[in-house]
Amino acid sequence: MTYETIIAEILDDHVAGVTLNRAEAMNTFSSQMAEELYDALKEFDAARDVRVIIIKGAGRAFCAGIDVNELKGKTTNQYREWIEKMEAPLVLMSKMQTPVMSQVHGVAAANGMGLVAASDLAIAADNSKMGLTAINVGLNCVGPVVPVARCVGQKKALELLLYGDLIKAEEALSLGLINRVVPKEELADAALAWARDLARKSPVAVRIAKSAFYASRDMAYDAQFAYMNEAFARLCDTDDAKEGVAAFFEKRPPVWQEK
Repeated sequence: MTYETIIAEILDDHVAGVTLNRAEAMNTFSSQMAEELYDALKEFDAARDVRVIIIKGAGRAFCAGIDVNELKGKTTNQYREWIEKMEAPLVLMSKMQTPVMSQVHGVAAANGMGLVAASDLAIAADNSKMGLTAINVGLNCVGPVVPVARCVGQKKALELLLYGDLIKAEEALSLGLINRVVPKEELADAALAWARDLARKSPVAVRIAKSAFYASRDMAYDAQFAYMNEAFARLCDTDDAKEGVAAFFEKRPPVWQEK
């Protein structure tokens, strides 16, 4: 895959990487970058050998939001189409079967923070900061706040949305926006190692777990159990489930059969 604003590559066995590559603009979303990120995520999700995708940023920031140079001269309908394009990757990640991990350094602001929150997992350098900063220039982050609110809850989400403050990595960790914080010089190795660990799990078990989680999360309590039980039953009938249990009893590493 060849792109102009991102780099899409295989990093290791079963681990793919997508680098936001507009370092001179702090990896702000242009229309082109949004389209290319969306396309790369779809391509890797369909790739049989890819089990984990890492998103990271080139240069000194993860992603500083949306490129405001694209704001001028649009009608309301054009603004709607434009912002839907910008946020399409955030929506897509919850529909993908392949886990997506954000590798965060520097600033993750506005749509960048939304990208972190929308990712399935996130690991951040200890120098990272993130926030829903658009309110500070007379705009707002009502799109990115959707995944952020699912991580942090209503009151904190509204505070982030209305005040636009940047929070440090340790606070983001305590709020559930990220999973791990590591020294900045260890970030790349730590993210790849964590992705490798996940890639060693049964691909079909991971795929069903992620898909069922997102599909059921807005259901009523009892309906969610019913949906999850059906997903578990389907998993139990797969070759990977049978292989995993057999390997456990035989005290050997499993050999997974399915993506």
